[in-house]
Amino acid sequence: MSKIVKLKKGFDIRLAGKASQEIANFANAQTFAIKPTDFIGLQRPKVLVNEGDTVKAGTPILIDKALDQVIYASPVSGEVVEIKRGDRRKLLEIKILADSSIAFESFGKIDLNQDRDGLATKLASTGVWPNIIQRPFGIVANPTDTPKGIFVSAFDTHPLAPDYGFTLQGEEKYFQAGIDALAKLTSGKVHLNVDGSKPVPGVFSGIKNAQINQFSGPHPAGNVGVQIHHLDPINKGDLVWTVNPTGVVQIGKAVLEGVYDASKVIALTGSELTKAAYVKTFSGANVSTFVKGNLNSGHVRVISGNVLTGEKINLEGFIGFYHNQITVIPEGDYYEFLGWAKPTTSKLSYHRALGLLSFLTPKKEFVLDSNARGEERAFVQTGVFESVTPMDILPVYLLKAIMAEDFDEMEELGIYEIVEEDLALCEFVDVSKHPVQELVRKGIELIQYS
Repeated sequence: MSKIVKLKKGFDIRLAGKASQEIANFANAQTFAIKPTDFIGLQRPKVLVNEGDTVKAGTPILIDKALDQVIYASPVSGEVVEIKRGDRRKLLEIKILADSSIAFESFGKIDLNQDRDGLATKLASTGVWPNIIQRPFGIVANPTDTPKGIFVSAFDTHPLAPDYGFTLQGEEKYFQAGIDALAKLTSGKVHLNVDGSKPVPGVFSGIKNAQINQFSGPHPAGNVGVQIHHLDPINKGDLVWTVNPTGVVQIGKAVLEGVYDASKVIALTGSELTKAAYVKTFSGANVSTFVKGNLNSGHVRVISGNVLTGEKINLEGFIGFYHNQITVIPEGDYYEFLGWAKPTTSKLSYHRALGLLSFLTPKKEFVLDSNARGEERAFVQTGVFESVTPMDILPVYLLKAIMAEDFDEMEELGIYEIVEEDLALCEFVDVSKHPVQELVRKGIELIQYS
């Protein structure tokens, strides 16, 4: 039975630079990259190509020796121009110079009437499988596992997040095919969670083989982890999978067309862009095509993803596999006299502190930079973490348990239910300036590998 969940805890970060709902006419990106660092839990990467090789979209590029049935495929056709490594030969990027016209490997249409294991094996060989993420731990799912449920959040409440109802227009049949495939992979239900405060977009209305639930409230209402917590919480020993809507469409295209089509519509956002709009490209695109020549100033921070959970990249960087958004904000590498103590209404803050008067303008969109305005110090227990976390957990005590490496406390306080994005808002409101997301990942890895 469908559920309606109204959340009160949370906070919407109102930034200037939201993408206008139009597909901008930018030149096509020429280079693309697969970044193993995008895939959390990828332990022993093995490169399957050499520099100079010619590949098609869907050609196997990379595997994890620890989970070798899952293929990481090329998003485009072209030539492998660089295999970039870092310290101790750590694999950083596999760069591909794209053809002007993309050619696809053909895997053949996928029969959904086959048994569950056969379907999982086939999907894992096509390049679409890394879209499926396992909870707990937030890692690429193992095709041999059977989750108790699969969850898809059809809306995003992160700052300046893309509108999936717009980006997936015209993809209705592929989205349905993706849902049909996911329904075969679980022993439970596929949960499709929509924004209850707005009309359901056409691409998500009338979907079959899924339970449609409505969520409303401030961020992080769109986080799939929060939704799982209110629908079917994860306990020790439980296993659920999550897929974002773009990933569902890619799975649907593999089913109906027999190809790995990594095309996506991404949002170009942020106050420092001259033109904030949407653009159609492929996973791993070089962002310089969309950012250079589209800036209001030269001193900026480019982020693959959103300002809370995204990855800092340079002007020649590549958009992450799981990101559907590029954000450009002012760089904040400066010292500010008096800092937060100086009265102003130009800084957004959750706290109604002396000097931070943004609560007087509740609908204003703010131009914020990357300045943290402080450094890490001892935890100040204000209760603010709990007020922005709409889950039945105690974030401060959980983080302290992680710092103390207390495994029993971590389990009791809900480490299995969260990944970094679920507590990212705590990092934003934290007056103690702790790297909350780094701590969450540390705790997850302590539990995962213990």
